[in-house]
Amino acid sequence: MLKVLIPTIMLFPTIWLSSAKWLWPLTTMHSLLIALTSMLWLCWSSETGWSTSSLYLATDPLSTPFVVLTCWLLPLMILASQNHIAPEPINRQRLYITLLVFLQTFLIMAFGATEIIMFYIMFEATLIPTLIIITRWGNQTERLNAGTYFLFYTLAGSLPLLVALLLLQHSTGTLSMLILQYSQPLALHSWGHMFWWAGCLLAFLVKMPLYGVHLWLPKAHVEAPVAGSMVLAAVLLKLGGYGMMRMMVMLDPLSKELAYPFIILALWGIIMTGSICLRQTDLKSLIAYSSVSHMGLVAGGILIQTPWGFTGAIILMIAHGLVSSALFCLANTTYERTHSRTMILARGLQMIFPLTATWWFIANLANLALPPLPNLMGELTIISSLFNWSPWTIILTGTGTLITAGYSLYLFLMSQRGPTPPHITGLPPFHTREHLLLALHLIPVVLLITKPELMWGWCF
Repeated sequence: MLKVLIPTIMLFPTIWLSSAKWLWPLTTMHSLLIALTSMLWLCWSSETGWSTSSLYLATDPLSTPFVVLTCWLLPLMILASQNHIAPEPINRQRLYITLLVFLQTFLIMAFGATEIIMFYIMFEATLIPTLIIITRWGNQTERLNAGTYFLFYTLAGSLPLLVALLLLQHSTGTLSMLILQYSQPLALHSWGHMFWWAGCLLAFLVKMPLYGVHLWLPKAHVEAPVAGSMVLAAVLLKLGGYGMMRMMVMLDPLSKELAYPFIILALWGIIMTGSICLRQTDLKSLIAYSSVSHMGLVAGGILIQTPWGFTGAIILMIAHGLVSSALFCLANTTYERTHSRTMILARGLQMIFPLTATWWFIANLANLALPPLPNLMGELTIISSLFNWSPWTIILTGTGTLITAGYSLYLFLMSQRGPTPPHITGLPPFHTREHLLLALHLIPVVLLITKPELMWGWCF
């Protein structure tokens, strides 16, 4: 763990002591080296499940894919932000990259924590840099409103979790994930225990987000700068799913009855948010709502508590993290040129940017879960485990899959096909930096399907 954490912390002096000319190349190279080092975790050697550097920081097959995804994303965020942050004063550029590194540090410690209270503290700490990035570097004046939504939704969900964790500590005497799995199952039967169960999961369901508590997500995504959108879609939503997986182990007796309304909301949310996507005109808003739809499937897979459901949830979260991040990068490159996120104003881009249209096509096909990509593997595993749990769910999940295909094709056709309007024929061409950025997103997605055991957790 320290072989990644210490270089990440050493990024702070790199940012503040390097010259203005070398700031972006140095931080990109440094963070890329950290990302490559983190891949050593994928060479799994431990037979006990946990690979510990101390009693408080450890990785296991569930957290490893998320930590590697977090480390992989930092150089990509720095690459994506370079164009629109570079004109700012040098100290603001340094501050921006510092906030991204803070975010990575908190996320590594959140995914690597073995104490649930430490996980909770890091889970909350990620709020601060994300909030500053959205409210300071957002595009429109709505960014303050979006920041407020983001802060209060997350805090309102998190406070019951803190109380629930303190009660758990009181009843079991420990909050260590290493010990809790071997402790006696809790005898849960009263109304108070039902509130405790809901308190344990509410924070994570808001973070995922579950349909009904998802309103902060489209606002935060639309107003955030590109790095904010990337980290929100790729990693911060996954904190919710990861936290749910860790907590479901302890909530067992009550989950059989109490999970029903949440599963219904999650599955209904797949259809509702997919239908909202079909009516969107804003590029980033459509991609944000598609994230809510995919996370609904993940929530359903986790809540039914079967090995297949868990496995499908991890695979879909990792694949969705890379694909949605790539889509936000593409939306940002279009926005930087046309200065509008309205899809109808940027039609016919395929004629002037054919290679970028290819990236759009691959990212959209991955988003709609085309075989043989890991998105399909995750979705099929979850859908089949939900079908095994209750055959009626196939109506909702099947309709959701059709709608996903519909809005993914709508997104591609609206932004790339059609007649090219005269006002966009003089746009500047795409840079090598942007093509590299998209290659680093989409090549891992294709490669992951050749060795899916890297990301299917401890279920097989």
